[in-house]
Amino acid sequence: MSDRYSAHGPEAEFEPGSRGRVLRNQLGIMSVREMACRESDSLLATTQRMIDETQLEQCFTAGDIQRMHRLWLGEIYVWAGEFRHVNIGKGDFMFAAANQVPRLMQELERGPLNEYTPCRFETVDQQAQALAVVHAELILIHPFREGNGRCARLLAMLMGLQAGLPALNFGGIRGEKKRQYIAAVHAALGRDYAPMTEVFRGVIARTLRSLARTSS
Repeated sequence: MSDRYSAHGPEAEFEPGSRGRVLRNQLGIMSVREMACRESDSLLATTQRMIDETQLEQCFTAGDIQRMHRLWLGEIYVWAGEFRHVNIGKGDFMFAAANQVPRLMQELERGPLNEYTPCRFETVDQQAQALAVVHAELILIHPFREGNGRCARLLAMLMGLQAGLPALNFGGIRGEKKRQYIAAVHAALGRDYAPMTEVFRGVIARTLRSLARTSS
């Protein structure tokens, strides 16, 4: 949706008739609510497909992340799965420059993805650290024009499943927890992953509590 980022460049186009609120799309959708529903429905289907296809011993690559994004949004946006060509930011915070995205995604593949996937760590501390580093670095790169946060959460969920965790529950990241999450992203700019690791400890704990309640 258009109000998430400030963007400049040839990809900063909106659907005619949407009053600059919906990105140009292949379905001609002009309503913010309709687009949100369409993206959510497609994400649910893609999540199930990725769960079915992901192997326990799979080492994720930059190409896997592109494919995930394309499977999710390919019917909606022509640029789905392609690295962005526009610079984007939230407020005063700018994500990686567009011309650096391909290089940074290869560094992500050779570094954190190679180190932390397959995510076969046994302790919660190890799991939280692995999820935190990969998630924070992917968020800082923000490789796509749209859908980066949801794509990053899907990857974290798949990594968690590799580690034997239930599907991660991110629902508690709101209010003060959301502010802590944003601060953790900023801290990761300096390779300080401790705040994001704490965020994921909370996500894991919340997920396990939810599972215990539904199983009792």
